[in-house]
Amino acid sequence: MAYTFIKTEKEGGIARIVFNRPKHNMLSIAMMKEINGELEAILTDRELKCLVFVAEGPSWCAGVDVGDHKPELVDEMITTFNRLFELMDKLEIPTVAAVHGACLGGGMEVAIACDMIIAAKGASFGQPEIKLGFFPPYAAIRLPKLIGQAKALEVCVTGKRYSADEARSLGFVSQVTDDDKFSGELEKLVGEIKTSSPLIIRLNKQAVRQNLDKGFATALADAGNLFLNTLMKTDDTQEGMNSYFERRKPEWKNR
Repeated sequence: MAYTFIKTEKEGGIARIVFNRPKHNMLSIAMMKEINGELEAILTDRELKCLVFVAEGPSWCAGVDVGDHKPELVDEMITTFNRLFELMDKLEIPTVAAVHGACLGGGMEVAIACDMIIAAKGASFGQPEIKLGFFPPYAAIRLPKLIGQAKALEVCVTGKRYSADEARSLGFVSQVTDDDKFSGELEKLVGEIKTSSPLIIRLNKQAVRQNLDKGFATALADAGNLFLNTLMKTDDTQEGMNSYFERRKPEWKNR
């Protein structure tokens, strides 16, 4: 499908959504609708192993277009914005935000909705909505789970910008690379994911996510149940063991 504000790629089981709205990839209603349309397509593709969000230009995403916060547009804006996170929450494959430059406001909210953030050293993060009289609705839900209530409040009520290293220290960025090594480190990460079965990747993500808010005993029992009664009955788990003992690369069947 042809888009105006994003580009898309699919290769080797890896899907990419490329933000392409000069100059700073600010999220307009139209751009978010394009992202949502692509996410809906990705949801139905069982061959995919990972989704990566990247961006062209000097910034990854500098936020939601302030013009779309006007009273006559805000209902459509927030509905479209929320739909993006609803779709991302349904994705069974891991998601990676590959961030360079400014990642602010609604842009940071999209980044923290991903399972992993890899950031160039020169990237910066922040939720500056408070400076304009707003609060970040998705970040208010997601950040406390990632970095705790106190730090989440700090991010939201100060509007402060954080360097990539500071964001990693806080806990919502998983990896920081030198700017000149950014693309190579991203491809290294994606390359590791590409080697595995799409089905087993999905089950790994399920195992992590389904137990986040459960007590230990329940979580352990549910993880064991998923392992014994789902994972161990897949062809790909058997193939993984066979390939190990036969000292060869596995040939995944995705079932």
